[in-house]
Order: sequence, then structure tokens, then C-alpha cells
Amino acid sequence: MTAPDVAELAERYGTPLYVYDLDEVTTARDELVASLPEGFELYYALKANPHVDLVRAAREGAERMCRAEVSSTGELDAALAGGHPAGNCLYTGPGKTDAELDRAISLGVRTFSAESPSDLRHIGAGALRQGVTARCLLRLNIASAGAATGIRMTGRPSQFGIDGETIAETLPALLRTPGTRVVGAHFFTMSNAADADSLLAEYEHVIATAAALGRDHGLPLELLDLGGGFAAPYAVPGRRTPYPKLRAELVRLLDLHLPDWRAGRPRPVCESGRYLVAGSGCLVARVVNVKRGRGGPFVVLDAGINVLGGLSGIGRLLPAAVQFEPGQEPAAERGSLVGPLCTPGDSLGRNVELPSLAPGDLVTIPNVGAYGLSASLVHFLSRPAPVEVTLRGGEVVSATRLEQRRTNVEQARR
Repeated sequence: MTAPDVAELAERYGTPLYVYDLDEVTTARDELVASLPEGFELYYALKANPHVDLVRAAREGAERMCRAEVSSTGELDAALAGGHPAGNCLYTGPGKTDAELDRAISLGVRTFSAESPSDLRHIGAGALRQGVTARCLLRLNIASAGAATGIRMTGRPSQFGIDGETIAETLPALLRTPGTRVVGAHFFTMSNAADADSLLAEYEHVIATAAALGRDHGLPLELLDLGGGFAAPYAVPGRRTPYPKLRAELVRLLDLHLPDWRAGRPRPVCESGRYLVAGSGCLVARVVNVKRGRGGPFVVLDAGINVLGGLSGIGRLLPAAVQFEPGQEPAAERGSLVGPLCTPGDSLGRNVELPSLAPGDLVTIPNVGAYGLSASLVHFLSRPAPVEVTLRGGEVVSATRLEQRRTNVEQARR
């Protein structure tokens, strides 16, 4: 997005302002699908951004099925509003409550990822309450293949996945869990693998593991979810990582370990959130003040951790960086980007390159279409949420704002 576009939208809707380019979502999806072999299905992980326009853009016009992976009834509502049939959704997460299972199943969700034997029993009980059978993937927490890049998502004790060393012993009982039919395995070994070799090493490990469990222990393999791991920059300039050899190498690995995959046994699946939507979004903020002095300059924006950066503690680390517009040059000194909140934790970036800025100037932080507003401390200090604008072909599709409102629960029950 060019500077005049940003300035015009900021004038029209105010700041802080999120801007999402839906054409970029479509482009990212098509690029990722082209990197996967024929026969693969893709799931959009709504945790990256549940905005309905982005959910719809990730689905519409896809040559191959793009389904929805959700982990709350709120995300399920967004998936349904974005045009996904409930029967095409995969429901995940380690803490599924009775209420959300009842609602998801009543709406037509039938495929779940089970994080533990007790979670599988919980899903089955919910299915039995409504007289249906839940199709379940067993999420497995296996030892990692040891990739050198990315955020580790498996191989260590956590609430996610059935421990790999126990699956052979527990599988017979799992397959008999009332209300469920185990249909495959779900892996999610890493996030944001910046190079193809690391990603492929993980995929080879999980494909070989799934094949061995099917061959040696009778794990049903109708569906095999390899997880994600596709990389894209967060809150800094740059482009998502290309994976030119992924398609051919995945074909080789599947032919080697699961030769019936071409006939749909299993049906292979990948999932992605960050890769599909990160590059579609930017955050536009206005400079409120520039403080000079010890450790300065501190460029104070009208956007802070209430708008961006709430997930920095789990690996999506700041500093953020300003996107330089044509003609802008870095100032002679580096500085800090901070927000307007009354806490020293309200820092978006320290020791970052900045153009010469003054109160009233606009700055743009790119690549925040994923893990932006919905992953932030939006209610902290009760500031209004930013407007979120979606564009298609450069034209505004929608302009909306999340509202903070307290509801009387007793009145709502009547």
C-alpha cells in the first residue's frame, strides 16, 4: 500500500488503523497451494486472524478445498459467516468445554483433534449426548526431527498432543472410545520455519512416524494433518518465504512412506494461518509525541500493545519496524517505538531505524495481518479498538470496529 492510500484511509477512519488487502490473501493462498502436491487440502487456522472478510478471502475462488481450523465457538462463528460449512471445519484445542462441544456438534461440526485420551473421551461424550459419532484425529506429541529454525511446538511436555512414547500402548483403548471414530493423526511440530530444509525434515519425520503407527499398531489413516510451519515476517518489512522444492519433496516422501496416498489413503492436509494473511495487513499509527532525553528518542504512537504485540511473550518477538515510504531516509539516530499506555511494558520496538518523525506524522508497521489486533491486549486500559478496513482491488470492502461492552448476564438469561 502506498503512502497516499494510507494517508487517505487514516484521514477517513482515524488511527490507529488496521488495513487488510484481500487480494494479498488470495495471492498467498494460491502460492501456498501451488507449493503443495495435488491431492493436498489446506486449512486456514483462524487463530491468525478471524476477521470474516479474511476468512472468506482464504476460501473463495480456491481451486482446491480450503477448509477452516477453529479452536473456539467464536472462531467457528467466523468460519460459518465466512462461508465454511460446519462439516468442513476441524475443531482443535486442549480445553474444549461441554458447552462449546455441544454447540459445535449441534451446528454440524464432526471432525475434532483430540489432544489427550481424556480429551478424546470428552469429545465422545459430547457426541453421544447428540446421538452422533465424532471423527477424531489423534494429535501426537512426538520427538522433534531437530529443525534448526522456527518455534518448537512439540517434543517437550505440554498440554498439546498425546505423548508419542505412550501411543502404542494406549491406541487399542483409544480406538474403542465411545462416541468417536479415530480417522487419523494430527501433527504440529513447529511454527515459522524459515527454510525449506527444516520444514521438510519435520515433515519427513511425521510422515514416517504416521506410517509406522499405521503399519505396526493399526492407527487408522484416513486423514493425515502434517501441521504448518510456513514462514512469513511479523511486524517488519519483508516477504513470505518461498518453498520451491516443497511440492516435489513431499511427493517423494509420501510415495516412499505412504504409497496409497495418491488414492486418498490417507488424505494429506496442511494448515496455515500466518503465511496466508500476515502480508495482507498493516497497522497505521500516528505519532503523538517525540520525547528526547536519556535513552531517546522515544517516538510515542497512538498504538501500543493494546493494538499490537500481545503475543510477543510466546515467540512472536518484537521489535516492530516502520515501513519506509519512497523518499524517506532513516534518521541519524536510532530510537524506540512506544505506545500511549501508562505501563513501561508498552514498547513496540527498541533501537530501531526510524525516519525523522514529528507529532502528527503517520507510521506504518507492515506484515501484521496475522497475530495483530486479535492477538493483542485490546481491552487493556479500555482504549477504543482500532478500525479494521478491508480492501479488494484498492476499494474499501468493509470498515468495522470491535466494541468493548459489558453485558448484564442475568438480564441476558431472561
